[in-house]
Amino acid sequence: MNAVVAAVGIMLILSLCRVHVVVALIAGAMAGGLIGGLGIEGSLAAFNKGLGGGATVALSYALLGAFAVAIGKSGLAHALADKALALVGKQGAQGGGAVKWMMIGLLLAVAVSSQNILPIHIAFIPLLVPPLLFVLSKMKIDRRLIACVLAFGLITPYMFLPVGFGNIFLNEILLANVAKSGVDVTGIKVTQAMLIPAIGMLAGLLIAFYSYRKPREYDLVRVEQLEKTTVTYSPLTLLVAAVAVAAAFVIQLWLDSMILGALAGFVIFSVSGVVRWREADDLFTDGMKMMAMIGFIMIAAAGFAEVMRETGEVKLLVDASTQWIGDSKAVGALLMLLVGLLVTIGIGSSFSTVPIIGAIFVPLGVELGFSPLAIVSLVGTAGALGDGGSPASDSTLGPTAGLNADGQHNHIWDTVVPTFLHYNLPLLAFGWLAAMTL
Repeated sequence: MNAVVAAVGIMLILSLCRVHVVVALIAGAMAGGLIGGLGIEGSLAAFNKGLGGGATVALSYALLGAFAVAIGKSGLAHALADKALALVGKQGAQGGGAVKWMMIGLLLAVAVSSQNILPIHIAFIPLLVPPLLFVLSKMKIDRRLIACVLAFGLITPYMFLPVGFGNIFLNEILLANVAKSGVDVTGIKVTQAMLIPAIGMLAGLLIAFYSYRKPREYDLVRVEQLEKTTVTYSPLTLLVAAVAVAAAFVIQLWLDSMILGALAGFVIFSVSGVVRWREADDLFTDGMKMMAMIGFIMIAAAGFAEVMRETGEVKLLVDASTQWIGDSKAVGALLMLLVGLLVTIGIGSSFSTVPIIGAIFVPLGVELGFSPLAIVSLVGTAGALGDGGSPASDSTLGPTAGLNADGQHNHIWDTVVPTFLHYNLPLLAFGWLAAMTL
C-alpha cells in the first residue's frame, strides 16, 4: 500500500474516532514512515526535522491567544454583546433576524478581506472571533455554520481572485507550474478557469446555511468565564482595544510577523492600564493556554508533512494514478481531483500540493486531450481540494482556534467534518464539470 494513502487514512480514522489530532498525526506519520521504508529512526528523524516548520505559526497563535484574552479584559466582548442584544430589542435574544445575518456577514467579509485587501490570512480569527462568542452563543447560532463561513472566506478568494494570496496561488504557483510542465498559458484568464470550481464553493456555503439553520445551545457561563463579560468597560477601554487591534494588524502587515503584531497589541493594553501589570503574567499565560492545542496540532502537522515528503511516495501516488486512468478523460479528471484531495489533506497545504501534482498531471492532461484552460482548472481545483476538511490545514485550524476558545467546539466534528462535506464534495463535482466543459 502507498505510504501516503496509509498515513492519511490512519490519521483520519483515528481523528474521527475522537483520538486527539496530535496523537493521530504522530501515529499516521510513524505508520507512513514505516510503510515507506524509512524505518523507526528515519521516520522520527523526518518528523523531528519537520516540527520546526510549524513552530513559528504555533508561537504566533500563542501570542494571539494572549492578545485575545486582553481584548476580553477590555470589555469589548461585553460591549459587542450589549450592542447586538439591544439591536434585537431584548436581552436573551434567540438569534435569527437582522443581527444574526449582520454577524455572519461581518465574519464572512473579514475572512474574504484577509486574503486580499488586508492579507493577514488566519491572524484575525483569534482576535475577532473569541470576543464575539458571547453574542453568537446568546443568539444560539450554530458554530459549525460559522466554521463553514470562515473556511469559505479563507479558501475561495485565493482560488478565484488573483489578488493578495490569490496572486501567489493562481499566478506564482498554479500558472507558473502549468507553464513549467509544458503548457502555454499565454492569454489564459485564471479567473475563468477557476470560476466553476468557485461556484461549487458558493454552493457548499449555501448548503451549509441550510444544514445549520437550527439554533444550537451553548453554555453561556463558560463563555462569560472566558470573555470576563462581568468586567466593566468604558469608552476609554474600548478605544484602547480598538487602537491595540489596529496596531497589531498594521505591524503584522508592515513586518510580516504575527508574533510582533500580537506582542505590540498586548503591550498597548499593559501600558494603557487596561491590563494591570500584576495581572499581565497570569493573563498572558491564560491566553497561551487557550491556543496551546492549535499550536501543537500545527507543529505535529508540519512533522507529518515532512515524513510524507521524505518517503517519496507522494510522487509515486501521483504516478500510480496515471496508470489507472487509461484514455478516459472523465476517469482521468476524477482521479486527478481525488489524488489532489488526498495529498492536500495529508500535508495541509494547497499551495504545496500544486507543485507536487502539476509535474505529472499537466503532461497527462495534455495527453488526454484537455484544453490548456481545463488543465489550469483541473490542477488548481486538485490543489484546493482538501484545504477545507483537512485536520492539519490553516483553513480548519484557524476557525477552531477562535470558536473553541471556551472549549465548546470540537475540531474534528464541528470544523473538519462540516467543511469537508460542504466544500470538498461540491468542489469535486464542480471541478470535474469544469475540466469536462472548458
